[in-house]
Amino acid sequence: MLLSQYSDGQLAQAFSQGNEKALETLIVRYKDKIYTSIYMLVKDKYLAEDIFQDTFLKIIKTIKGGRYSEQGKFLPWAIRVGHNLCMDHFRKAKQQIPVTLPDGQDISILFGAGDMASDGIEKRQVHETVRKMIESLPEEQREVIVLRIYADLSFKRISELTGVSINTALGRMRYALLNLRKMITDNQMVLR
Repeated sequence: MLLSQYSDGQLAQAFSQGNEKALETLIVRYKDKIYTSIYMLVKDKYLAEDIFQDTFLKIIKTIKGGRYSEQGKFLPWAIRVGHNLCMDHFRKAKQQIPVTLPDGQDISILFGAGDMASDGIEKRQVHETVRKMIESLPEEQREVIVLRIYADLSFKRISELTGVSINTALGRMRYALLNLRKMITDNQMVLR
């Protein structure tokens, strides 16, 4: 039987036993879908290529280490690995990413700071404060906020990437925004 006729599980098993061609077959089979899902998150060709390579390095380590359990779901698992690496990138990013809502308004309007001065230093401080608050959210809520606001993904796409229903993704966003408002109130913060 040709490798191209193997199931994903059979290819992973063959690769774990030393058949390098089995990995090549998996890569060829899914590279476009995995790369596209990464690119849609980071929206940068070169960064997407780097994360794509890191994704396959992690996949290789997991399979070689015997930690991959085949359940007929290689592609969703591989996309999830790439997604997690994208989230790691967003968490580590030191660049100033404007935090805007889908309608283009600054996220600070949610916190009663709609009348912000246009001073660049103040804006960076507000963005940094908001980013720190987002980082302190529970992971599921933080993930939805990052995917929606930073990566500008639809709730449909977020639900696909995170493996939950659209309603669950919407609920997580709602709770994230409520938690952010509560943090501001509890800490008597003024975002200016």
